[in-house]
Amino acid sequence: MNRPWRLGLTGSIGMGKSTTAGLFREEGVPVWDADASVHELYAKGGGAVAAIAGLAPDAVIDGEVRRERLRDAIAADPALLDRIEAAVHPLVAADRLGFLAGHQDEPVVVLDIPLLFEGGSADVVDEILVVSAPAEVQRARVLARPGMDIASFERILARQLPDAEKRARATYVIDTSRGVEAARADVAALLDRIRKEHRHA
Repeated sequence: MNRPWRLGLTGSIGMGKSTTAGLFREEGVPVWDADASVHELYAKGGGAVAAIAGLAPDAVIDGEVRRERLRDAIAADPALLDRIEAAVHPLVAADRLGFLAGHQDEPVVVLDIPLLFEGGSADVVDEILVVSAPAEVQRARVLARPGMDIASFERILARQLPDAEKRARATYVIDTSRGVEAARADVAALLDRIRKEHRHA
């Protein structure tokens, strides 16, 4: 049975993943966003609210998960993270399956998964695109974000596979430090190649 070619999109914080996902959407490619899925699960009425309330009651206010409070709870009890992931990951996986079921006739779909390698999701995609940039560019981008400081940045990096290792495991790499237009051209060329090589996936 024909199915879409699944391109996994990943990259460390500040590498330009969200911008690159937007470029695929501009090309008409359906994109599933793991972060957006988690946001929906944490919102009022979301499927993960009850589970989080059981694990970290202080993180749930007015029927929704407050991520900053959840981060505080995890900082106080690092072992909590594993329990949260065990509860939330199956819900995220079910959302991803629903997305794939709804796009069976597409030639290509993109699965935007920030922790694709770290979370063991590499087996759900056919090929992997890693977005990358020099370390000084990454650092400047992240520290320009509201509420971000060096300690928070370093905490996030410590949980992520080093960029060099991600690039080594990638099928394709796009260097986003060359600007949006260069990335747009890279995305178009990559899609052209995938569509030609995998017409009957």
